[in-house]
Amino acid sequence: MLFNKQKRLQYIGFNDLWFVIIGIIVLSFVTDYLFSNSFMRYSFGDAIINWSVSLMFSITNWFVMRTNFIFLRKKFPNVEDVGKRAFLLFISIIISVTLIDALGGTIVGYIFDQTYYFSERYRVLLPIIIISVMVMAIYEAIYFYIQLKKSIRQEEQAKQVVVLAQLDALRNQAQPHFFFNSLNTLRDIIDQNSKDDAKQFVDKLSDVYRFILDSGDANIIPLRDELKFARAYIHIQTERFGDNLKLHWNIPETDLDRMIVPMSLQLLLENAIKHNVISRSKPLTIHVKIQDDYVVVTNKIQAKSTQLPSTKLGLINIEKRHALITNKVPKIENSGTEFTVSIPLLTPSDTITS
Repeated sequence: MLFNKQKRLQYIGFNDLWFVIIGIIVLSFVTDYLFSNSFMRYSFGDAIINWSVSLMFSITNWFVMRTNFIFLRKKFPNVEDVGKRAFLLFISIIISVTLIDALGGTIVGYIFDQTYYFSERYRVLLPIIIISVMVMAIYEAIYFYIQLKKSIRQEEQAKQVVVLAQLDALRNQAQPHFFFNSLNTLRDIIDQNSKDDAKQFVDKLSDVYRFILDSGDANIIPLRDELKFARAYIHIQTERFGDNLKLHWNIPETDLDRMIVPMSLQLLLENAIKHNVISRSKPLTIHVKIQDDYVVVTNKIQAKSTQLPSTKLGLINIEKRHALITNKVPKIENSGTEFTVSIPLLTPSDTITS
C-alpha cells in the first residue's frame, strides 16, 4: 500500500510517501544516537553498519505501527471512537516497539555474537516509544485536519445547494407575480381598447417571457440585457397608459456591461405602476439613473384609493434574492412624497453564490 496512492489516501487520509521516507531516516539516526552513537564512536564504515541496523529497526517499527494505525482506523472510524482508538494505538505502540526490539535484538546479537539484555535496553526504549507516539499523533493530527477541511467543504457545498434551491424558488415566485400583474393589465386593455390592441399586448408579452426563459438560471446578467427587458415591459404598459406613463432614463453607455440581478429593475417598475395612480390628471413619471454604483428608481407617490389585489412579493423578492447572491443589498427610501429604491450594480467577484 506504500506505493498505491489511492489506497494511501483512502486509509491514511493523505499521501504519506515522503513523510514515511523522511520519517524513517530521521528515526533511524535518532535510534542510532540513543543506542550506540555510532558516528561519534566508530569509524565511518562501522558507523554505517551500525546505522543500517537502526534503519532496519526503524523501518520495521514504522510499518508495524502504521499497519496498526490503519487497522484501528478501519475498526473505529467514527469521531466518537477517537478516545478508544488512541488508547489502543498507544498500547499497540508499546507492545510493538518492545517486541520488535527484543526479537530484532536477539537476531542481531546472534549475527554479531552478542547477548541481548532487556534490562539494559528498556530504559532506552522509552524515548523510542515517545517518538513513535509523536509520529502516530502527527498522522492523527493530519488526518483530522484533512477531515475538517473536507467537512467544511461539504458543508459549503450543502449550503450552496440550499442557496441555489432558494434562488430557484424566488425566481419561480417572481415570474408568476409578473404574470399575475400582466393579466390584470390585459384585462384592462380588453375592457378599454380594441381586440387588436389586446393581440399586440399578447405579442409583446410573449417577447418578455422569451427574455425570462433566455435568462435561465443566471444569478446576475449584464445591465444592458435587464434594460432591454425593462423597456419591453414599459412598452407593454404604454399600451395601457399611453402618455400618462413617462420614463426618464439616465443610464451611461459605460455602465451597460456591469451586472445586475435579473428582473430586479423590471419588478421595481412594476411596483411603481401597480401602487400609484396613473391618469391624465395625474401622470406618473419614473426616473431611472445610475448613482454611486446603484441603479436608482424614483417616482412621486400617488397612492391609489383602492388597491388591486397584491401578492406583496415584489420588493421582498428583490431583497431576498440580493441577500442570497451578494453582500450588497438594495436601499429603500420613502420620504412621504417620493419612493426610491436603489439596486446595486455588481461584478462576478461581488457574488457569494459563484
